[in-house]
Amino acid sequence: MEKVWLKNYEPGVPHTIDYPKVSLYQMFKQAAERYASNPAVSFMGRVLTYRELLAQVDAFAAALQGLGVKKGDRVAIHLPNCIQFPIAYYGALAIGAIVVPCNPMYVARELSYQLNDSGAETIVTMTRFYNTIKEIQPQTGLKNIIVTNIKDFFPGMLRFLYTVAKEKKEGDRVKLAPEDHSFLDLLKARKGESPKPVEVLPEDRALFMYTGGSTGVSKGAVLQHRNLLANAMQVRYWCSDLQEGKEIVLAVLPFFHSYGMTTALNMPLFFGCKAVLLPRFVLEDVLKTIDKEKPTLFPGVPTMYVAINNAPNLHKHDIKSIRICISGAAPLPVEVQKQFEANTGGKLVEGYGLSEASPVTHCNPIYGKNVIGSIGLPFPDTEIKIVDVETGERELPVGEVGELCIRGPQVMEGYHNMPEETKNSLRDGWLYTGDIAKVDEEGYTYIVDRKKDMVIAGGYNIYPRDIEEVLFTHPKILEAAVAGIKDPYRGETLKAYVVVKEGEKLTEEEVIEFCKANLAAYKVPKLVEFRDELPKTMVGKILRRVLREEEEKKAAQQAGQQ
Repeated sequence: MEKVWLKNYEPGVPHTIDYPKVSLYQMFKQAAERYASNPAVSFMGRVLTYRELLAQVDAFAAALQGLGVKKGDRVAIHLPNCIQFPIAYYGALAIGAIVVPCNPMYVARELSYQLNDSGAETIVTMTRFYNTIKEIQPQTGLKNIIVTNIKDFFPGMLRFLYTVAKEKKEGDRVKLAPEDHSFLDLLKARKGESPKPVEVLPEDRALFMYTGGSTGVSKGAVLQHRNLLANAMQVRYWCSDLQEGKEIVLAVLPFFHSYGMTTALNMPLFFGCKAVLLPRFVLEDVLKTIDKEKPTLFPGVPTMYVAINNAPNLHKHDIKSIRICISGAAPLPVEVQKQFEANTGGKLVEGYGLSEASPVTHCNPIYGKNVIGSIGLPFPDTEIKIVDVETGERELPVGEVGELCIRGPQVMEGYHNMPEETKNSLRDGWLYTGDIAKVDEEGYTYIVDRKKDMVIAGGYNIYPRDIEEVLFTHPKILEAAVAGIKDPYRGETLKAYVVVKEGEKLTEEEVIEFCKANLAAYKVPKLVEFRDELPKTMVGKILRRVLREEEEKKAAQQAGQQ
């Protein structure tokens, strides 16, 4: 496909970028030396300068080497956004270890799978998750358990108050087994030290980023240092007026997710920005933080912008500092965009990406032509094509609908331990996204349909098979299907359709409680419908599409009656 989209790049956005041939740690270290006295991270009022953060990263890297961690070993990071995350992340990358980000919301079953599949022998976790980690340790290859308390980097008075009032209640007061390690003790023991030099090349593996599979099996996308570095630079240059060393980024997107890692961790810390860390999106906390810290960049998901637009006390907060917001993970409704831009005076544009591409591949121009309903234009150095869905070999002309394929420096090496999945997704350097799309004459891309049955609820990618497999383990359930139904706030809401075994009785509450015990909170269905049978194909495959269509019909009828 001819790169017609380049004509629509706004002034100041390069068509191609010269990527430095360094590792992620080296990229961070160069920024830390250049902006040594600038604030790097802020968390709960505690600020570390670039010089201070680099010293902690180096100390942690030396500590990991002291525990026997070598180049190529896997280090799992099982943390929410907090100062400990970048320390552990860049510390592991500095010595050539491969980082395995783990969602803190995962239950033991989900976490065990990820640790075993990745081969992680070291984990950095929190006191409140310590008992879960100890419980699953015998079923995994974990040798080193490093434990941090959320309060470890709180400022003095807040740390004291937390210890007295909240620590026990939040499950953060635990006694470590003699063989396990305190994060702070490791840092103190290696204070002022640097790790022994390790040659880490741009093409070395940096990350196993786990992403749901359409088959229900979580897949580890193997991302190299150069993939993640390129994507952070692409994001930086897309923001044509970004001022290195001066921007303040609101980092509320989770770092364990590729979108948060690139836009809210790597990008800010490679270009001397200040990252203001929030462990999760709590509306009042976010508004107070924006008011106080005056962030200029706020990458997020539509539900965040919806919540801010609808905050009853929004008028009490000054959010006018926000200049640029890139929205991803779900379609951005035009009303949300307009209202948020009116509230902030800034720009909110929709982009697109996937974990396999580090993750961002497209975005609408920040100040140029913004096409509603489109995911925008391909990033610098990113090529796209639309191919026929049947064979994936025939390239389609402008305007025709087919599978979106992407080629660029941000595209993964492949899937860890999954040669067949890799072969299906990567062909001749092209990443087959599984998303059905079309491209117009100006190069703007539109997603027409999504990867088979994936549900996006509250910005999370959820695969129904994950939930169905749990439901099938319930002794009273004969059959189950899960589908996403439209929801004005979350984008989609999960609904479970259940057929109960003959003679058994089951309530909606029992099904939801069972899911809560076996799934991360965001995967738990909000609605349950009991049925005598589920729609199926001739060969017995359950048709989720039919369930979705039924829900759409119901919604249309209800709307017509109002």
